[in-house]
Amino acid sequence: MINNIEQEIEIAKAKVAELEGFLKNQAKLAQLPSDYGYADLKSFIKALKRAAGGKPAKAAKVVSAKKAKRGKRTRITPEMKEAVKAAVVAGKTGSAIAKEFSISLPSVQNIKKEFGLVKARA
Repeated sequence: MINNIEQEIEIAKAKVAELEGFLKNQAKLAQLPSDYGYADLKSFIKALKRAAGGKPAKAAKVVSAKKAKRGKRTRITPEMKEAVKAAVVAGKTGSAIAKEFSISLPSVQNIKKEFGLVKARA
């Protein structure tokens, strides 16, 4: 019984020593920014990231007056309309059809209206 108590005391002493070491390291880490002349931890971390080759600081985006170039428009032929109609009848969703035929979702909707495949509003 005494041996068990002695073992528990030794385990507790080891745990206390481990925690003291942890606290000492925490105090050293907390002091690093001021040791290197930084006002706060956030600016110190930014400097560390730059020094380690991390992402550079974000530059302000320049907004161009030009519009982004659009891709070439897909010509909707009567054959394509029939294929879209067949896809609708087969139960495909509008967005899936738009992706498959490289046309816009409103174009799919217009083709559905043309063939009378759209439910009327109540």
